[in-house]
Amino acid sequence: MHTFNSDSLTLQVTEHGPADGEPIVLLHGFPQDATSWTAVAEILAASGFRVLAPNLRGYSPGARPPGRAAYGSNQLVSDVVALLDTEGLDTAHVVGHDWGGALLWTLRKTHPHRITSATVVSTPHPAALAWSFTHSTQALRSWYIAAIAVPALPELFLRHRLAQFIGSTGLPADRAQYYQQRMQEPGAATATLNWYRQMMIEQVRPPQRPVQSGKTDPPPTAYVWGSSDAFYTRAVAERTSHVVRDLTFSEEIEGGHWLPETHPTQLAAAIRRHVELAATR
Repeated sequence: MHTFNSDSLTLQVTEHGPADGEPIVLLHGFPQDATSWTAVAEILAASGFRVLAPNLRGYSPGARPPGRAAYGSNQLVSDVVALLDTEGLDTAHVVGHDWGGALLWTLRKTHPHRITSATVVSTPHPAALAWSFTHSTQALRSWYIAAIAVPALPELFLRHRLAQFIGSTGLPADRAQYYQQRMQEPGAATATLNWYRQMMIEQVRPPQRPVQSGKTDPPPTAYVWGSSDAFYTRAVAERTSHVVRDLTFSEEIEGGHWLPETHPTQLAAAIRRHVELAATR
């Protein structure tokens, strides 16, 4: 593991595979970290890819700034761009799961010129998610988002009940315990929850995006989702294919929400297929 800097913060990143391999960046979700991608990264590295998996803002001990405003989407995007710049990469294939997927939907829009291909795992497109709250039972599965706005109590929950909760949604018990243990680190629980808290603010007051130069067309994009995801309905997953009309493909895996850890072989195969398809476009 090594580090890179962004906005005076120090973030960690793990690297797998040959230094001259085609680069793939893996963005983790909540409450995970880069280790959620280990099995997928090893499979991709064995195929000759250079794989970079950062511990994102809030998850790296040196990148837990105070205040929810520090976890806005512009700041999260800037961290990924800083990683690419530090590694000397003009572009890379980017894969995002859960919150990493939400970040990738934004990155795909704001920095398409830096993305060779985008593979979003589990997280539906924001427009599909908005549609689903009035056209499906999605609101019932997203109850916890509103609960996070309550001060202090969510932090206590992460430190003492997180493993039980995420274990009940299909994550292996040893991984669930590991993530709960990480929430004991100074500032970790509040920092990771601030992703949600700032997102709620941005839903009301969308941030101003910096003007970008270069390519504006979206990169080749694939969507991979689990058939029994505890957090997202089938309706919202299927709606994503309607909202994002230029999807390279949408692939359903017979699994739940935690695909990087429960179905790494199938997920790695889908990522590799998309990377190879993107090379022909």
